[in-house]
Parts: sequence; structure tokens; C-alpha cells
Amino acid sequence: MLPNYYTVKGYGEHEIEIQKSRFIAYIDRAETEEEAQEFIQSIKKKHWNANHNCSAYMIGENDQIQKANDDGEPSGTAGVPILEVLKKKHLKDTVVVITRYFGGIKLGAGGLIRAYGKATSEGLSATGIVERKLMRIVHTTVDYTWLGKIENELRSSVYQLKEIHYLDKVEIETFVEEAQTETFKEWMVELTSGQCELREGDMQYLEEPAAV
Repeated sequence: MLPNYYTVKGYGEHEIEIQKSRFIAYIDRAETEEEAQEFIQSIKKKHWNANHNCSAYMIGENDQIQKANDDGEPSGTAGVPILEVLKKKHLKDTVVVITRYFGGIKLGAGGLIRAYGKATSEGLSATGIVERKLMRIVHTTVDYTWLGKIENELRSSVYQLKEIHYLDKVEIETFVEEAQTETFKEWMVELTSGQCELREGDMQYLEEPAAV
């Protein structure tokens, strides 16, 4: 598992008009090639009457799956520009489809490359990009009397509160960077005067908005 990487927040769509042609960007996260293809086919089905549904996706920890499709546009003027934007922004597990309704004015090869690149960039901005950081989940179990203090301290700290479980005692789940695990545990012991139970849980990704 990668320590961190960038991807899209989730599903998004954004439309622009260039020289009377409509370019509609459809974007989603896809962790397998099958998911990417299903997404592309769903957009093609939705816009069966469009002139083109061009696409690209980049999948895998090492970007090992990269595909671009011009869908009838001149070779290299649509799918590749979409893929280049994904590469430039270092996005993983991302699929993009740009639907084009031709407006009657030919853009030429250079114009098409710029148009598909712009539609992709603006679509990604509208959808949102996140950084996924691999974190350790630390479980802190305490009596209810400590909840207010711990919650306040956590919210003003560098640590990210994940979830609180209200059981016989309170169990607080916190995202902690692996290198800070021992420091965090010592801090919890100090905060509660030693009246806490600590357990290291799974590694999970924490998603935070990113400007890429």
C-alpha cells in the first residue's frame, strides 16, 4: 500500500462550450480496469447520440494501467490529452470521459488537444481532488468522564478524530501517522493520568482535500 497518493474525490461532471461545441466531462474513481470500462460504457449509453465520448484512465499503485480512446476524433487529439492531464496532476485510480456534441466549427488538431485538455482540467477542479494518506487507527478506551477533555484536545491537535463509539465505556478512534503512534499513545496516557486503554488497529487511508 502506498504511503500517500492523489485521486479524485468521487463522481463529478462539468460542461464547457468551445466554438459552439459542447464538452461535458464525466469523472469518477475506478480501482480496476473493469470499473473504468463500466463507467465509460454507462456514459456512452447515456450520450448515445453524441458525436464523441472520448476517454482515458490511469489505474494501479504504479500507474500500470493507462488507456486512452479518441472515439472517432483524429488520432491523438482527445484520449491522449485527457490522459496527459491525469499524469500531470499525478492522479491514480481515475477515469474520465469527455462527451462532445459538435457545434459546426472544426477546431483542428491543436484546437482539439487544447479543448479536451481544458475540459478535463476544469472537470477535475469541479469534482475535487483528494490526497489519501495511509494512517494507523489507534483505539482509545476511557470512562465517559474523560470524553469532553479528550475530544477538545484532539480537535485542536494535529491528529484526526475518526469515530467515537458509545459503549459501556467510550472508544475513540483516531487517525495517526505510523511514525507518531508511540508519541500519540504517550500523550493519551498523560491526558488521562494513565486511565485509558490503548490498542493499535488497522492501517487505513485518510482523505483530505488537495490542490493539485
